[in-house]
Amino acid sequence: MKYYFSISFGFLLILVLPLILASAQNGKYERAAYHDSYEGAAQDDQDQGQGPATYDKNDDKESEPEQNGQNYEQDGDDNAPSLDTPTLLDNLASDDLLSFGYYSKSCPKAESIINKYVTKWVEEDRTLAASLLRLHFHDCAVHGCDGSILLNHEGSERTAEASKSLRGFEVIDDIKAEMEKECPRTVSCADILTAASRDATVLLGGPYWDVPYGRKDGKVSVEKDAELVPMGRENITTLIEFYQSNGLNVIDLVVLSGAHTIGRATCGSLQFRLYNYAGTGRQDESLDSRYANFLKRKCRWASEYVDLDATTPQTFDNVYYKNLQAKMGLLLTDQSLYSDPRTSPIVDALADAPSEFFNHQFAVSMTRLGNILVPAAQDGGEIRTKCYSVNSNY
Repeated sequence: MKYYFSISFGFLLILVLPLILASAQNGKYERAAYHDSYEGAAQDDQDQGQGPATYDKNDDKESEPEQNGQNYEQDGDDNAPSLDTPTLLDNLASDDLLSFGYYSKSCPKAESIINKYVTKWVEEDRTLAASLLRLHFHDCAVHGCDGSILLNHEGSERTAEASKSLRGFEVIDDIKAEMEKECPRTVSCADILTAASRDATVLLGGPYWDVPYGRKDGKVSVEKDAELVPMGRENITTLIEFYQSNGLNVIDLVVLSGAHTIGRATCGSLQFRLYNYAGTGRQDESLDSRYANFLKRKCRWASEYVDLDATTPQTFDNVYYKNLQAKMGLLLTDQSLYSDPRTSPIVDALADAPSEFFNHQFAVSMTRLGNILVPAAQDGGEIRTKCYSVNSNY
């Protein structure tokens, strides 16, 4: 399967290999991670007038978050690596199908409309920001970034078991309704979702990046295809192969996994690590024992939710990687990033560097994720008037 990218693998290898070597010697590296299986869309505990319980390593008890949202502190590293490494951000030229000025004449208010509605929804429910990131990943992971996850019909990706906890559809529908008033049949749902995930990241305190436009909305959405998306129990080899199949690499895997700095997961996705890991009758040894005790109290029911980042769950930062170093990765796929020699040096580099470095690299990998385009989906695509249905239904 061919994907549209502007940077050849050879060029990428030339650029990245010196960084890998430097990482092994000096703790330097170049990018970070994001896969799936997080539920950034869960109803906030604040609906009941309380903040979410967070993990405190000092007393091993549930506690309410302090005003800064940080109850579990870790000592800073005064010897963080210098960051004079090159990045790919300025070299990620768009494919011929995409353009930064695509709507400059046909719909000049497109970005402002998207930002207006994303801001409105996130201000009303902050958990929707993480949900939009996850929704974008689910979309791009199947058939490329073509809005196929948004189609709502019997047997579509959206109806799959793996998609049941996805949220944010109403945000995209709201944006699309306004867009059709301003620029009828002009802005695709795939472009709206891609830009909305960027704006949601910024609202969480994450980085901004320019989004090229011109994606078409796909007409095909098949339920079983959603099963291809990682769900939190895969090994690193499976994750690397999945990313490579989408034109991404191991650096993107670790960088994009850093989206787990915010959001939550269902307890059902991790209980197997707490009680009978791999049929041993014991908890996963890669999980910190005190953190495991906290999770056992928190996750009495599979339907409960727990923060993916136990330390700074409300802040978009690189503490997610520090948690992995402390054996506090919530999902198996999270912690496996630090136990596998192919990914652990990247985790170390991102944990030791300032959060600004992670933010910059996150923008790089999100740009690459948003540029995944499958020719068949684009050649036969359209501009939907309603994001949940193909135009032929009207």
